[in-house]
Amino acid sequence: MIELRNVIKKFSGRTAVDDLSFTVSPGEIFGLLGHNGAGKSTAIGMMLGQVWPTAGEVKICGHDVQSDRRNALMQVGAIFETPAFYDYLSGARNLEILSTYTAPTSAARIREVIEWVGLTGREQSKVRTYSHGMRSRLALAQALLPKPELLILDEPSDGLDPEGIHEMRQTILRLRRELGLTILLSSHLLNEVEQLCTRIAVLQNGKKVFEGSVADVKAARGKVALKTSDFTIATKLLRERGLITATAEEKFITLAENHSTAEITQAMVSAGFAVDGIWQSEQTVEDFYLGLVNRQREEKK
Repeated sequence: MIELRNVIKKFSGRTAVDDLSFTVSPGEIFGLLGHNGAGKSTAIGMMLGQVWPTAGEVKICGHDVQSDRRNALMQVGAIFETPAFYDYLSGARNLEILSTYTAPTSAARIREVIEWVGLTGREQSKVRTYSHGMRSRLALAQALLPKPELLILDEPSDGLDPEGIHEMRQTILRLRRELGLTILLSSHLLNEVEQLCTRIAVLQNGKKVFEGSVADVKAARGKVALKTSDFTIATKLLRERGLITATAEEKFITLAENHSTAEITQAMVSAGFAVDGIWQSEQTVEDFYLGLVNRQREEKK
């Protein structure tokens, strides 16, 4: 559904996207992560044909965006940057007008997308009376108008309260589950990414520094929690024996390569330490992302 190959984008000599390659397969929810200025919005702009790459290839739905933009984007819906609406018109009227910019849309289809995003009953209210969450749902309704196979969502939960974030998450999951949509989303809400996405790519300073599945990230070797009567003395022993390489917060240890929690337990018991508990602590996407970004910064020093 999405294929970027060795894409570069420069603005006045500044490289915003540097040799970026990744693919998004049908049915995935793919997360694009990175700090402000990492290149996420530029990459999405190139996918939508609003920004031309300096070099490389961008294909959407099997079509090159530069040479065949019309067919590339025919089955794509998007929320990109801040959606603009006519505040003095109703939500339904906004959708009617906006649909004319792409292709004629039936009244039945407009009613359908209004129901999909949960605006039924408020579709005739003027948009100026809408909450931020309702505006976000209206933007999603607009993206759904052309019956897309691919949704590209740039910060879809930005500015929403916890209830609005939850509603947007459930709507995105429902769209994927019931309509079979492929979804690419850019977000700085790492907990939402963890709950929504099947795979992620991380950008830093325009370069991709990671691409992989969320399941692999969570299963990656993370911290081990150790509960014992004297953490400091016990971990000093474990360091001397080469079983661990680091400690954190007086409760976590990092195992040395090719060593297990069973070996830790055996070493402590044989040395007379009580082991009240030892278990692998699952790595969150936030843990992984922050660790990755910090390592990249340290390597550049």
